[in-house]
Amino acid sequence: MDFTLSPRIEDFRARIARFVEAEILPVEADPDAYDAHGNIRHARLEPLRAKARAEGLWCLQLKPETGGQGLGKVGMAVCYEEMNRSIFGPVVFNAAAPDDGNMMVLEQAATPAQQARWLRPIVEGRVRSAFAMTEPHPGSGSDPAMMLTRATRMGGTYRITGRKWFITGAAEAQHFILMARTSDDERHGLTAFLFDRDQPGWAIERRIGIMGPEEHGGHCELSFDGLEILADNVLIGEGAGLKLTQMRLGPARLTHCMRWLGLSKRCVEIARAYAAQRSGFGEILANRESIRMMLGHLAMQIEIGRLLVMKAAWELDRGGYARKEISMAKVHVANLLHKAADTAIQINGARGYSTDTPLEWIYRYARQARLVDGADEVHMMVLDRSLAAEDRGFWQWPSN
Repeated sequence: MDFTLSPRIEDFRARIARFVEAEILPVEADPDAYDAHGNIRHARLEPLRAKARAEGLWCLQLKPETGGQGLGKVGMAVCYEEMNRSIFGPVVFNAAAPDDGNMMVLEQAATPAQQARWLRPIVEGRVRSAFAMTEPHPGSGSDPAMMLTRATRMGGTYRITGRKWFITGAAEAQHFILMARTSDDERHGLTAFLFDRDQPGWAIERRIGIMGPEEHGGHCELSFDGLEILADNVLIGEGAGLKLTQMRLGPARLTHCMRWLGLSKRCVEIARAYAAQRSGFGEILANRESIRMMLGHLAMQIEIGRLLVMKAAWELDRGGYARKEISMAKVHVANLLHKAADTAIQINGARGYSTDTPLEWIYRYARQARLVDGADEVHMMVLDRSLAAEDRGFWQWPSN
């Protein structure tokens, strides 16, 4: 693959970098800009979103006919990394989870009528969305085959019963994509549905407290006791839910990595700035061999992560599935983010542990990275499965 950026992608990257520096970082530095859950307050978010939209930096991941710029996955990798120099960046550009993944899968899988009803309001920033798949034990986690939530066909509607939990953004979502079981068929037993917050027959039981800062809408436990969904609001047909989850979760894992690289680089940035001006025992920290080795190692690990992400993005753009590439990127970058935050805090000392920098925010946020969208161990099993199937071909370069 060619790592040279097109002039168009470089233009978007540079404009995003300027926007983050001039518009978002000053807001991030203001303690009054945070809500009770450690995210940007809506009153401070909306003016930034309006500016991003006015500058043509809105929904870059979507096709022009949907309201985006059609950058492709490689362009997204470059731009998402730049957006997440700030912890507030992705949501400003309408590129934050879970809306980001929901918009992309609805653009790909929804009918024109479904897009007008369910996708357009998210693209325009008028509503938020959630993806409801994960269930409490003994239901599905990383394995969709364990799903217990049921959808029973009753003429032109489906009746939903069951429970979901850790549904990101649910407390503020208006539009939901729901995964439920419609049969016991191993490959074709799951179906994806669309429903609206205002429909009866379901409830948010609680907003689950977590260790780290939260996305808008938190992580919620939901119960379904007779929610009725019209057959018109089934995505890509009954029994195609497993295909839908693969379409939704693969790219979403990679976009997480794109954003986490931006946060990892921010950790290095904060650590280097402090080390350059802090002295102890007669020497500037940045001159100490131990500090230089810590930062050099992080720089190398970040670049490895960027290469893994870019290779997966390139493979997706050329029509591949990039399953093993995404799994490798997901494991590496998730662990990298935690290491970057930990190292930066160590270099900053007590300052890093305080709220004077975003390092403690990133550290608390980073621990979930090794769990969301598949735990490390699940992705390692995926890689071993590929290795067993491909043998030495696992490492084969693509050729024409």
